[in-house]
Amino acid sequence: MTKLEIKGDWNIIKGKLKQKWATLTDDDLKYAIGKQEEVVGRIQKRTGESREAVEKAIKESNDSCCK
Repeated sequence: MTKLEIKGDWNIIKGKLKQKWATLTDDDLKYAIGKQEEVVGRIQKRTGESREAVEKAIKESNDSCCK
């Protein structure tokens, strides 16, 4: 997953992630260039999911909305 893959339509992706994990907040999903690792870590901490599961969910959200 590259920066460009998740950067472009981040607002749509955020909405899909919040639907999947209702406990996520806007603060958890603040995206800044170069901070994608931090976002994944925040989601992991909040949801208890593995890194792989979080990255898969982001990729699936990106693929379903942005391609």
